Amino acid sequence: MANCENSFLERPGRQSRKGTPWEKSVSTNAAPVKDADGKATLTPELKQFIAEWKPRPGNLVMVLHRIQETYGYVPRQIAFEVADLLEIPLAKIYGVITFYNFFKLKKPGRNIIQVCLGTACYLRGGDDLLQEIEETLGTGVNTTTADGEFSLEAVRCLGCCGLAPVMVINGNIYGKVELSALPGILNKYRKAS
Repeated sequence: MANCENSFLERPGRQSRKGTPWEKSVSTNAAPVKDADGKATLTPELKQFIAEWKPRPGNLVMVLHRIQETYGYVPRQIAFEVADLLEIPLAKIYGVITFYNFFKLKKPGRNIIQVCLGTACYLRGGDDLLQEIEETLGTGVNTTTADGEFSLEAVRCLGCCGLAPVMVINGNIYGKVELSALPGILNKYRKAS
């Protein structure tokens, strides 16, 4: 354990290294239920969902999907509660979260931008589009802007190859995106919702 790059397996309240995946984690999509110390905790609905799924095979992936759907990511404190409720090691939860790139350990930005780098999009300028977004927002791939407004992700094929290059913002698809149109598109999402 001494060679781990983060303190995922350390219980909350213990001294941990800087830059851990769950450092300063807070809720994104839902008003989280918080305990007396102000840490995120499972909602009664999530506890019921976990209880329903506990006896079923493959329950961990379903539970993590529901947690991410609720909070936008998997808060550290929630992972400890899930481990206790499902009676599984925390390492198993961490293994699943890090194996599947869908799951997030850090709070995403309010607006999630996905830029396709599949073959068609890449050949039609997807990489240039991604680079322009990075420069415009001052952030890199798989990071969030300092103000928490945008998260940027590079993805492989969104299934819209005929519209290449394609990007998706909060589920809204933008096809045949030209670099000159990018500032206008991004401005629609700045403090919009």
